[in-house]
Parts: sequence; structure tokens; C-alpha cells
Amino acid sequence: MNIGLTGGIATGKSTVSQMLVQRGAALIDADVIAREIMEPGHPVLAQVAKHFGQDVLLPGGQLDRKRLGSIVFSDPQQRKALENITHPAIRSEMKRRMAELEASDPNRLVVADIPLLYESGLESLYDEIMVVYVPRGLQLERLMARDGLTREEAEARLRAQMDIELKRERADILIDNSLGRKETELQIDDFWRKKGPA
Repeated sequence: MNIGLTGGIATGKSTVSQMLVQRGAALIDADVIAREIMEPGHPVLAQVAKHFGQDVLLPGGQLDRKRLGSIVFSDPQQRKALENITHPAIRSEMKRRMAELEASDPNRLVVADIPLLYESGLESLYDEIMVVYVPRGLQLERLMARDGLTREEAEARLRAQMDIELKRERADILIDNSLGRKETELQIDDFWRKKGPA
């Protein structure tokens, strides 16, 4: 079985994915793959630099994430351009890894952590979708604290994603991560009893 794991920025997807891994799930993390394709020498990074200009690269050839972030989070068209470059490469690598994991151990739960799962229309690739949820106000506070952002910057990042309440409504499995770690662990235990490998 495979599940798509999503939520919003700063809702705690990484925490939940680690809890699933501790119980025996295999994890494919879209953010990790997204970082890998932005390494110096990767053709996707070359495409990004070609589109956005050499200014988005640091002197050593690495991506200047802050600079690119300031461009794409202030201009929806530029964000779309970045997604058009990166998403196909990320999807293709995720599919490859999922097929590999399912072939090597068909009974193991495979979890694909994809922040923009709904936004990218990827629901059909997974048996079920798990959404990690916190109310928007808490999401905003956590994001500002985690990334050192102003309220305005954090709001811009939240606006770049589908509203967390809409994701909550569409979830097959909902994990409420606003009540503390212990409560989240109990919800994951309950899920694992029902869905984890026998």
C-alpha cells in the first residue's frame, strides 16, 4: 500500500513522516528530491539558472534559495515557471523510487511526503491521502517562528498553497497536529493498527 502525505507549510509533515518511518514505513520525500535536483551540476538547476538568471546562484554554483524564494513568492507567474521546471523531474524520480520500493517489499507501507500534492493534482497516484492539519493561525505562528519570517512573508507563503481547511476536507486520513506530540503519536498508532503491515 502507498499513501500520499501532505498538509501545509509548518503543519508538521516531517514530524508525522518520521513517526511513520519509526513504525516501519518507507519514506519518499519530495523536498529531499527537490533539493537533490538543485545541486550544482544537475540539469534542472541549470534550467532554473537559465530562466531566472545567474543571480540565483551563489559564487560556488549552489542555488541561492533565499534569492529565488523572494522572486517566486512575490510573483505567481514566476512561481509557476519554477514549478514547470522542477515538478516533472520530482514526479518522475518519486515514481521511480516508489516502484523500486514496492517491488523490493510489496507488503511495506510506502509514504510519499509531498507538500503540494493537491496543488499538483497527484491524488490519483496514491491509495489514500493523509493530511497533517493545524489551524491556519497556528500554522502562521509556527512558520514565522521556524523560518524567522515577518507576518507578511509568512502570509505570502501560505497564500502560495491551497488553504489548509480545503486540504482537511479532502483528506482520506486526517492527523490533527495541533494538540501536542503525544496526541499526534496516538493518532499515528491508531492509523498503524488499521493500515500498517500485519
